[in-house]
Amino acid sequence: MQHDNRRLAAILAADVAGYSRLMAADESATLALLMRLRSEVIEPKIAEFQGRIVGSAGDSLLVEFASAVNAVQCAVEAQEGLADQNAQLPEERRMSFRIGVNLGDVIAKGDTIHGDGVNIAARLEKLAEPGSVCIGRNVYEQVKGKLDYGYSDLGEQRMHNILEPVHAYCVRLSKHTSNAASRTLTKNAPPLPDKPSIAVLPFQNMSGDPEQEYFADGMAEEIITALSRFHGLFVIARNSTFAYKGRAVDMKQVKRELGVRYVLEGSVRKAGNKVRITGQLVDATTGAHLWAERFDGELEDIFDLQDQVAASVVGAIAPKLEQAEIERAKRKPTESLDAYDYFLRGLAALHLWTRDSNNDALQLSYKAIEHDPDFAMAYGLAARCYVRRKTNGWVTDRAQEIAETTRLARRAADLGRNDAVALCSAGVALALVLGDLDDGDALIDRALVLNPNLALAWLQSSWVKVWLGQSEVAIERAERAMRLSPNDPQIFNMQAGTAAAHFFAGRYAEALSWAEMSIRGQPDYFLSTFVAAASAALAGNDTVAKKVMARLCQIMPELRISNLRDYVPIRRSEDLERWVEGFRKAGLPE
Repeated sequence: MQHDNRRLAAILAADVAGYSRLMAADESATLALLMRLRSEVIEPKIAEFQGRIVGSAGDSLLVEFASAVNAVQCAVEAQEGLADQNAQLPEERRMSFRIGVNLGDVIAKGDTIHGDGVNIAARLEKLAEPGSVCIGRNVYEQVKGKLDYGYSDLGEQRMHNILEPVHAYCVRLSKHTSNAASRTLTKNAPPLPDKPSIAVLPFQNMSGDPEQEYFADGMAEEIITALSRFHGLFVIARNSTFAYKGRAVDMKQVKRELGVRYVLEGSVRKAGNKVRITGQLVDATTGAHLWAERFDGELEDIFDLQDQVAASVVGAIAPKLEQAEIERAKRKPTESLDAYDYFLRGLAALHLWTRDSNNDALQLSYKAIEHDPDFAMAYGLAARCYVRRKTNGWVTDRAQEIAETTRLARRAADLGRNDAVALCSAGVALALVLGDLDDGDALIDRALVLNPNLALAWLQSSWVKVWLGQSEVAIERAERAMRLSPNDPQIFNMQAGTAAAHFFAGRYAEALSWAEMSIRGQPDYFLSTFVAAASAALAGNDTVAKKVMARLCQIMPELRISNLRDYVPIRRSEDLERWVEGFRKAGLPE
């Protein structure tokens, strides 16, 4: 008589997204493609990582592994291979798999397995987006730091017929992921926040003049800023929503990729002294239009028009917000429309992230200040330009730039006591360029009190906490920045901050993983290259350390052990010693 055998196993569950649609379109071709992908991609990976197929019905697969590490590596490498295969097919014929991995107790009966461990793997698979891998916390605890991947925290998930919530993660990126697979693996849906959440898409420029594009972009960005001041809302950052600029947008895709319920889209028409802003608010979960309104006024009314748009949104999605909070959110940053126009142009230039555009943004900031010497946000923008110069290795006169950054940051902080963006800009400038970590930290914390939706402030706070030696707080703040801006083209900066925090916490393998992710996003970003070189060296990976150090010396040929501290304001002596040790082992000249 055969007895049930209980054992701990890693379980991989997979199926094909949209399989019924594919079968309805062409049954024979779909079956042939499924068999080919299984035999050429999936099953060889299962064999390579010592897995055992214990279930195979229709388009689904159930695989048992003795190791969670093997199961996750198999899943991700299979998705990479599938993405490469799909890239060669017409879009309508592509076959994307969803994969879930769980670690749990199973009951073996004959050639198959049963139990809650299997059921949870199946639920994780349903949670995964097509082309991605979703894992439970128990798997995450086994693989973090051991595999060269990053992970997006999806939080607690309620699952059908599972008593307790399951904490889930999406595997975000792998070391060898092709571009197609990378995009798929990074698009797992964040969970909806526990308060009204909104994304403001780029506004269309209806002025008939391409030169006015900066103005339309500025209006959308300013409305995002106005909404983000409401503590009762969850507002996605500008950098993530502007990834949709110039694209036909599906609202449910926005909801899935950004993790929001509401989406605001609109347009701006500026003709002479007249301005028209139109807005349309959509419930992305249902596609229902909540309202569509038009706001007309004179150019000198522009701040009132922005506030009207914000108030209309609040009234539709969070009507219980107190009137006092609505009044606090109103602001008029400058009396000078010329200063405001130069500021918007400078903001547009800053977002281009090139050396020349940064210089343009700085000059436009100074022009805004000329027109209004009390314009806090213009001083903050200029200070951010100097921060950008330092973080990209563009400094030409260190002493002069420190002095000018000091002047700009102090002025921004003095004038912008109730302006979160000005305070954040001043804080990071003081911390990174001057090395004044205490004042910088305090200003950014004040900015977060004023505006808890400001992704930039969470990111900059993360870096300051790194330099102060508060690694765990730094990681939490970088995670918050990524959640507020999950589609951010500058996510490499958030990944670099996370990498640095893990480095100073002594988790060198995990630091290297995050740093390499950041480098893939921006190969010339010196902070992530810094962390990668030191982490690889202290992790004992001499080959990688030497390779990264060679690249770092190309980016920053003047870098030496003797001037390391000029580049990063490390507070604690033990952290500086660890930093120097890593670079010395990596081969940086004295």
